Amino acid sequence: MEFNIAKAPGDGVGPEVVEAAVKVLQKTAELFGHRFNFQHIDVGGISIDKNGVPLTEEAIEIALNSDAVLFGSVGGPKWDDLPVEIRPEKAVLGLRKSLDAYVNLRPGILYSSIKDASPLKDEIIKDGFDICVVRELVGGIYFGERGIREGKYGPEAYDMEVYSEFEVRRIAEKAFSIAETRKKKLTSVDKANVLQSSRLWRRVVDEVAKKHPDIRVEHMYVDNAAMQLVRDPAQFDVIVTSNMFGDILSDEISMLTGSIGLLPSASIGDKKTGIYEPIHGSAPDIAGMDKANPVGAILSAAMMLEHSLGLSNEACAVKKAVEKTIEEGWQTSDIKRKGGRIASTKELTEAICRNLEINGTN
Repeated sequence: MEFNIAKAPGDGVGPEVVEAAVKVLQKTAELFGHRFNFQHIDVGGISIDKNGVPLTEEAIEIALNSDAVLFGSVGGPKWDDLPVEIRPEKAVLGLRKSLDAYVNLRPGILYSSIKDASPLKDEIIKDGFDICVVRELVGGIYFGERGIREGKYGPEAYDMEVYSEFEVRRIAEKAFSIAETRKKKLTSVDKANVLQSSRLWRRVVDEVAKKHPDIRVEHMYVDNAAMQLVRDPAQFDVIVTSNMFGDILSDEISMLTGSIGLLPSASIGDKKTGIYEPIHGSAPDIAGMDKANPVGAILSAAMMLEHSLGLSNEACAVKKAVEKTIEEGWQTSDIKRKGGRIASTKELTEAICRNLEINGTN
């Protein structure tokens, strides 16, 4: 089969980890008889330098006409002082909006072979955990009205959290459908004791729950959820929450697994095309040094294979190759552990490709 993929490396370590993911995808294509055509698009800071904007209309058009977008990272100190409307982060926000990618899936899995990299004690980790955060992605405070105005104490800034019933209902329905395929447990996280938008969120989630009587549903305030993730992460399976809360909680989960460099994400909607990116940032302090952990980007490519390209067997093969490589002791400096081998970005990628070749079609 043949697929067209928009490659958006971005800034910092983005080009390095995207290149690692491309190598694994090329090996997958070779083993399973596919062809992946990659088309480069500039996003973020590099696009600002070249085009004056973080995301061009041409880049959006290429993304819309692709089967998927493989995204790296954006931003860095060079662009920190730019006005908010042209900051590098507007690139990923713009792509999500253009593709109506309103669902952000962020799995958080603790690999048993590197559980000592987690800051949690063994008695808390126990047998590990496997959490899927379903985050609403194109609404809420990140896309609400904002501005500067004169207030009671002088100039003040404001950002509005706004959700419609439609937006909450569709993300809830996605979350319930995912829960159906897992342990049939869903935790909806909000702040309904304070926020009107959260009270609407909770009401709509309860309405959707009536159509899924086999799913065990609980509501949890976001502050309690943050605490419970540290106290007993294994109590969670599927978490559905708003844009900002999901952003924060999924980063917390990433550190519980040992490193933010390990975790992938998928931004999808009702259309086939999705955006696949590691959840880490651009890490400008190690950019170009061949030190970045490529696992998050490679597992994002695996999510792309599954969700946008419909290649579940191939996705499973990539995930198994990553897990096998980690079990063998390969590691980057962010997941350093006793007895492990520190590898460069390229070395770890090559090891994953070897394990994919050995076990990929079995």
